[in-house]
Amino acid sequence: VWTAPAEVAHQAALRSSMRSLGLSGGPTHQVTPGIGPTLATASAVGGETVVLPLVARNRVIGMLTLGKPTDEHFRQEILELAEDLSRRAALALDNARLYSERTAISQSLQRSLLPPELPTIEGVEVEVIYRAAGEGNEVGGDFYDLFPIRDGAYGFAIGDVCGTGPNAAAVTGLARHALRLLAREGLSGPAVLERLNSAILDEGARSRFLTLLYGEMRPQEDGSAELKVVCAGHPLPLRLRQDGSVEPAAEPQPLLGVIDDLELYEQTVTLDPGDVLLCVTDGVTERREGARMLGDDGLADVLTTCTGLTAGAVAARIMRAVERFASDAPSDDMAILAMRVPGLHKD
Repeated sequence: VWTAPAEVAHQAALRSSMRSLGLSGGPTHQVTPGIGPTLATASAVGGETVVLPLVARNRVIGMLTLGKPTDEHFRQEILELAEDLSRRAALALDNARLYSERTAISQSLQRSLLPPELPTIEGVEVEVIYRAAGEGNEVGGDFYDLFPIRDGAYGFAIGDVCGTGPNAAAVTGLARHALRLLAREGLSGPAVLERLNSAILDEGARSRFLTLLYGEMRPQEDGSAELKVVCAGHPLPLRLRQDGSVEPAAEPQPLLGVIDDLELYEQTVTLDPGDVLLCVTDGVTERREGARMLGDDGLADVLTTCTGLTAGAVAARIMRAVERFASDAPSDDMAILAMRVPGLHKD
């Protein structure tokens, strides 16, 4: 605390103010670097100036300056109020900084759990839309991936790990990277997921259950695309035909990370020219407005209106419909993966 001018009788109150902040020194004690200009200004104006450090976790993160242009002194109750205000301000500033750092770390980690870019597949349109819930300060459990396996074959996945935060992120990272590694070893879809299931269970207490849709896609010379899919506890993929009909493209099977001995099987789906395969996470199908839920039927109804649209337009229309279904901000992450085989004639 610094006064200009000041009387010896009043300096005792100012020293008491500093002691309550855990600082030592007299009234001319410099509490933080860069205080010189403030004191110079106060000296030029005259009167009394009180400078209180903003201390958070034993670090000075700023200062609070109060001044009067007259020789009237600050009363003791004003000094005590200023001390309380400085403590509250320091706590608020420190919490804001911690929140900002946590958000930046979470967003960086979230980006690292998603593929930086999707490969271009000749003869197949692909579009992904991902929306994180909340303010981005928690790592979500939704993820997707699309990657080459071998010449002419591609793996795709969309999944949802139970929960959020570091444990969910650990399982998400394990799942995405294990999928790529196992698929490129030449294993079938069921074998890939069964080994991934064992790896998740090996995590012990940190393990989280995982719903996952995994498939392998191979474009064909006749313009179609052959898919082999396994749906482990995940919302079923929907197939949109050129005539506007919509049907599930897989059957439900057990999710991962719960039981040890899984017996999964894959199903073969052929996308003809003009067909669309739509894959989503449960943040889409479980979108709620009061007691109403979009559900699988609601999603299928929206998809029937997408005949003839590109994969990008399909994904965008689905997301708009989901956002319009409820006025509140989403409480769960949402991921949409749309794959379309273009028609034989130019769309």
